[in-house]
Amino acid sequence: MKIIRSREFSGQRAWQALDIANMNGVTTRLHWTDQPYKWHINDGEEVFAVLDGQVNMHYKQDGQEEVTLLQTGDIFFASVGTEHVAQPVGEARILVVEKEGSI
Repeated sequence: MKIIRSREFSGQRAWQALDIANMNGVTTRLHWTDQPYKWHINDGEEVFAVLDGQVNMHYKQDGQEEVTLLQTGDIFFASVGTEHVAQPVGEARILVVEKEGSI
């Protein structure tokens, strides 16, 4: 049993993570960041939930770059093959559920 106060979590570096669970090869991690990630494509599906702050999520659809502002409580689902990058607006805390070992 574990209780995590996500708003109290912060990191020493961008995208620092707190491992919450690994359920049959699917990880759940809490990330703190104040810097963009990098363009990437996961080797599986990804659920990205903003718990605190705002994140500009850039993604490519039909070869065109799109961007949407994710607010606290918003969830982004990246299907297999979705190229994307998260760019926080200030500090953000994000819950990420993905296949173990994904980038």
